[in-house]
Amino acid sequence: MKFRILGPVQAFDERTGVLVVPAGAKQRALLGALVVKAGQVVSADRLVDELWAEHPPANAANALQAHVARLRRLLSVPPPAAGEPPREWLVTRPLGYVLRLGDADTDARHFQRLAAEGRDLARTDPGRSADVLRRALALWRGPALEGSGRGAICSVEASLLEESRIVALESLYDASLRAGRAGEITGELEELIASHPLRERFYELLMTALYRCGRQAEALRVYERARRRLVHDLGVEPGPALRGRMEAVLHHQDPAAARPVGSPAAGPAPEAAGGDGPSVSRLHTELASLRRHVERLTREQRDLVCRLEALTAAHAPGS
Repeated sequence: MKFRILGPVQAFDERTGVLVVPAGAKQRALLGALVVKAGQVVSADRLVDELWAEHPPANAANALQAHVARLRRLLSVPPPAAGEPPREWLVTRPLGYVLRLGDADTDARHFQRLAAEGRDLARTDPGRSADVLRRALALWRGPALEGSGRGAICSVEASLLEESRIVALESLYDASLRAGRAGEITGELEELIASHPLRERFYELLMTALYRCGRQAEALRVYERARRRLVHDLGVEPGPALRGRMEAVLHHQDPAAARPVGSPAAGPAPEAAGGDGPSVSRLHTELASLRRHVERLTREQRDLVCRLEALTAAHAPGS
């Protein structure tokens, strides 16, 4: 049996192919909370809070027991194999209930193991690292604990798992760049930026991927797009990492960002190689314009910092 919470909560019997799907938000919240806390006793009071929050029914204890009984029946739908005793997944304890996994697994734990393995491989074998990280991310079927309500157990775990997914994505694209796969990931990074427009790391990765593909002008436009979004939504300038990547792309100061490992140190950029790409002269004109624009923005940023420091000093106590 594998219990799945990387998406809608369900259980899958790999032996019989039976998929167990709880009906209703309360059943999903109950199974989700017990899977999150698998192997631990979860008190009845905490489960009542998880299912009903601030509006429990008058007979909350009985209502919880009814939901537990229904969940037990649901988990017993896949019959045991011949000669095997029935499996009791959900056990009652004096203080509450516990889901006993035994030799079963959860997709969340499987994801964490694969993600850790992928990160460990990043320095020694980035290609394999990227492949393992893709296997980890393929376990996701939607938002973690989708449809399981807003109880504390499920909502906190969903947030933690989502952050782990984002970190795994960042590791995947970093490994892909190390493996020389820049051309394969630009579209995926554009989609991620659309869904996570304030995540600076995705902008940085996309700039690096574009630059390695010989698309310097587009990489600089990505920086400007990120800056506008951050200033508009948060009132802040890009952080040091993103600004550093912009400077490296602008001045060709970071050879590691300019080409994947193992590629030749010199050679014509794709745009200059003929075909349908823009002419070299037009590209140089565009780059010069972008360079002047970025340098002007940098000067304006320094001026604003100086003005802020002067205002802060003028209003400081004793000034």
